[in-house]
Amino acid sequence: MQNFSLSGSIKSDKAEQMEINLLDADNKLIKTEIADSNGKFGFNDLKGGTYHLKINKNGSEVYHSDNISLAENTTLPSIDLNTKSIEGVTITKARPMIERQDGKMIMNVENSIASTGNSAFEVLEKAPGINIDNNDNISLRGKGNLLVQIDGKNTPMTGSDLANYLKGIPSSTIDKIEFITNPSSKYDAAGSSIINIKLKKEQRKGTNGSISTSLGTGKYVKNNNSFSINHRNKKINIFGNYSFAYREAYNGLVLDRNFYENNNFKKAYVQDNYLKFRFNSHVAKAGMDYYLNDKNVLGFSVGLVSNKFNVNGDNSNVTLGSNRLPESTFTTVNTSNDRWTNLSFNLNHKYTIDSLGSEISTDFDYINYANSSLQSFDTRTHQITDGTDNLEIIKGDMDGKLNIYSLKSDLTKNFKNDWKLETGIKTSFVKTDNDLKFFNASSGSLIPDLSKTNHFIYEENINAVYGNVSKKWDKFKATAGLRMENTNVKGTQLTTNQVNKRNYTQLFPSAIFSYDLTDKSNLEVNLSRRITRPSYNQLNPFKFYLDPTTLKAGNPDLNAQTTMNYELTYSLSNKYFATLSYSKTSNNITDILKPVVENGQVVTVQTIENLNSVSYFGLYLIAPVKVTQWWDMNNSANFYYGSYTGNVSGTQINNKGNFTFNINSINSFKLGNGYTAELTGNYKAKEVYAYLDMSPNWYLNIGAQKKFKNNSILKFSFTDMFFTSNIKGQTVYNDYLENFAVKRDTRVVTLSYTYNFGSSKNGQPRKTGGADDLKQRVGS
Repeated sequence: MQNFSLSGSIKSDKAEQMEINLLDADNKLIKTEIADSNGKFGFNDLKGGTYHLKINKNGSEVYHSDNISLAENTTLPSIDLNTKSIEGVTITKARPMIERQDGKMIMNVENSIASTGNSAFEVLEKAPGINIDNNDNISLRGKGNLLVQIDGKNTPMTGSDLANYLKGIPSSTIDKIEFITNPSSKYDAAGSSIINIKLKKEQRKGTNGSISTSLGTGKYVKNNNSFSINHRNKKINIFGNYSFAYREAYNGLVLDRNFYENNNFKKAYVQDNYLKFRFNSHVAKAGMDYYLNDKNVLGFSVGLVSNKFNVNGDNSNVTLGSNRLPESTFTTVNTSNDRWTNLSFNLNHKYTIDSLGSEISTDFDYINYANSSLQSFDTRTHQITDGTDNLEIIKGDMDGKLNIYSLKSDLTKNFKNDWKLETGIKTSFVKTDNDLKFFNASSGSLIPDLSKTNHFIYEENINAVYGNVSKKWDKFKATAGLRMENTNVKGTQLTTNQVNKRNYTQLFPSAIFSYDLTDKSNLEVNLSRRITRPSYNQLNPFKFYLDPTTLKAGNPDLNAQTTMNYELTYSLSNKYFATLSYSKTSNNITDILKPVVENGQVVTVQTIENLNSVSYFGLYLIAPVKVTQWWDMNNSANFYYGSYTGNVSGTQINNKGNFTFNINSINSFKLGNGYTAELTGNYKAKEVYAYLDMSPNWYLNIGAQKKFKNNSILKFSFTDMFFTSNIKGQTVYNDYLENFAVKRDTRVVTLSYTYNFGSSKNGQPRKTGGADDLKQRVGS
């Protein structure tokens, strides 16, 4: 891989010796140089990436630069210490929409016009390589069971619960999203891959902030508002931000379910489901870092996410008999008033051991999730054969609590001969308590419905220790690591007195080998072993009835899945990338729909099963193109084949799958005078996922923005212009076939305005916490 140089000169009234420190994006010291008698300095043999300079005089800091994005040899204009500026030049360069750094693919959301006014879920939904199915399960480059993080902390939810949580986070609070397909042993071993949503952080000295508002409309209105402020001086860094969002959306689902016996048609349910959501979301965070001295930093932060949403649904069904003529109908009107609240607290300490960037960091985290839901289901059934009608009214009251305690400590030791040691320990305790009560109100009185009432408690303790060793030579770099995790879980179904316990210890090796073929090209081999533990609700065996034909149930016999990942990446000029990947998963955790017989009736159950194995073969390409001086294209393509083997509901599949691909192109246009525009196109080909066949879809987004001299930005965006990104598919078993189509409020026009105020001087990036492996397993 090509190395670069960074040089410059210093202007000062006093000709004193100046010490120039070069730090990376994580504020780690890379090198130190002394300016010569003419104030000149230089750094050689630097990798591409983001750096910043800190100049000391007589041991005291006198200057801290803006971020410098290094992609070529760079000579800085003169740094004038009298005005503490670089003469008339802004150093920070615009980041590309998609880039690769340190084994991560990064999507810079702040630079995306099309993301304006969206939620975190909607940004992810349209990210390159991401697929979201009809049950809101997220997959990356064809692989599911991901670990989703916010600022390095696991979101303890999956499926629709995770989707609702992410829908409450405005895109205006997001800086970038990291896609880590092959994490090292330093990361928690959970998840086949990691998606880390990094929120915006102010790094400048003095007092700085921003105010943003947006208004959009698709079928329904969407409004996001945010405010952030930060103050930093030599000793303290105080920060706070708050955002509020009001959003209305819908989810339309059309189903055609067909049941067979010995290949003979028996029954069908034809359904039309429509859900309207109203979200009121509050996201707030505040904290402080205190710089005790040059070696010690203490910090704390508190956070709040409050997401209140109301759901109004209409479900109509026609039941067809064996002669394919209507036998009965039912309509279900349901309402739900839900509230999710997340409180978090982090206390951290960092001790700098030496000038080589060696450090010890310790974090304690406490996280609380609370959710409540008041539900009502009114179902009116009409029998066509005899003309009878029946009304059933069900009321539900759900109360959920989750507490997470986490303590971790990490040591990074850098040696002068380019050796590096990373090691750490971690322990976490989790307890979740979900109490769900249902009542039959058909007679006008609330009568407890014990067949639907459920109380489930889950307790978990995970202890981990890891070690990574890396060595860098002239053209070759190697990193090897090993992580050990001890897991202890207990699930208690109080309603039935069913108790499930599991205890196991596993090892998770990882390795990265990197070789510079030439000054501009590099080859990297990456491997790791991962684990995905079942989510808390996935283990809950109780049956939850959604309507007379559909029920939802967990699986207490579900096993954790384990995956071996292998990647080979070729990079050219740190711009063009090609990644070959292969993975093999055992006991793959799979969300399924299957037919069962309940009380003599054939119904559909949404549940989770382990498939025997899944093999994955992929090729991922990134190819940016500078078409003209004013037109930049960032293209990516993912070609892959997933092969599934297992037996569900008496249906055996062996190496079932297909070759498929996903293509994404982001086009940026510089129009001059502060105007820019953006055009994004995406195409997803047909995909076979075990028993599920997904139809192809595509979308086109456009946007434009204007930057004003008063540091404000006006943005316009129009997403999914042709309303083509909706999901269609088919589920097939021996005696069951289901066709479905999902529609969401994806075609949206949005206008937003942001005003930035304060200083332009950069400070040190603050620490935001270290609970980077809290479990992603509350939801179903």
